[in-house]
This record gives sequence, C-alpha cells and structure tokens, in this order.
Amino acid sequence: MKKILLSVFAGFAGIFACSSAAMAVCPVCTVAVGAGLEGARLLGVDDVITGIWAGGLTLSLFFWTVGWLKKRGVSSVWWLIVAPLVLYYGLLAAVYLMPGVTFGAQTLWGIDKFLLGVIVGTIAFYLGARWYVKIKRDNGGHARFPFQKVVVPLSFLMVATVVFWLITK
Repeated sequence: MKKILLSVFAGFAGIFACSSAAMAVCPVCTVAVGAGLEGARLLGVDDVITGIWAGGLTLSLFFWTVGWLKKRGVSSVWWLIVAPLVLYYGLLAAVYLMPGVTFGAQTLWGIDKFLLGVIVGTIAFYLGARWYVKIKRDNGGHARFPFQKVVVPLSFLMVATVVFWLITK
C-alpha cells in the first residue's frame, strides 16, 4: 500500500514539476473540484451544495474551453459559446439519466435541489469571475495578490455554499 501511495505522490509531483504556470480557471483546479464532487455526494452532502460546485465547475470548464478555442483562432459564436455551453451543461444534465437519480425527488422552493444548486453555482462563479476582471482593471491590469483569479470565484462559491448550508440545515 505504501508503494502505491508513494508512486501516486511521485506521479503528481512529476506532473506539477513539469507543468507551466496555472492558467485562469485552470483545468487542474477544475478536475480537482470535479473529483471531489462525487466523494461529497457519497459522504451525504446535500444535493444543492453538490450542485453549487457542479455549476461552478461547469462554468469554469466553459471559460477554459472558450480561452483555448480563442488561442487557436476560432471566432465563430457557435463554436465559442453555444457548442461548449450545450456540451457541458448537457453532460451535467446527464446526471439525471443515472440509475437511482430521479429529477424532482428532492426539492427546495419547488425546484430540484441539484438543478437549483447548478443555477446558483453558475451565477456565483460568473459573478466572481466578473468581479475579478473589474478588480484587475481597476488595479492597472494586475491582480492585487497571487492566484486572485482563482480565489475570487471560489470565494463566491464558498459563500453560496455556506448560505445554502444554513438554509437546508
């Protein structure tokens, strides 16, 4: 068991050592959040909380994909906005196709908890990302502190999580 853990740790250390600087809403952060979502569900975290982070993750993937496509010269609105939104939120909707998951089984304010969480998480992440852009613009095009591009949107998700945790408690 120790050999396996050491191998996994060495693999991650190697990946981090060879990687370049983190991009905004970086895919590594995105995958890390995604991996934690299923674990949170298994631990009994409420669906609205899981949905908040799933919505933030999905919008993060969307922003990352749009940036990647722009770097490759894609300028079509269809390929920049519509296709990634339909793809990512369509994949997120596929959660309801899983066995044992019923749409509307758990509701809050008459809305499915997971769907409500996705909506809230998407809005919170978007507002956090937009606020970061405003802060950067007001500071002469520079962040005020390292990793601010990650901290601001994630702090919005954390605040939304605490608010809905208190509501569902």
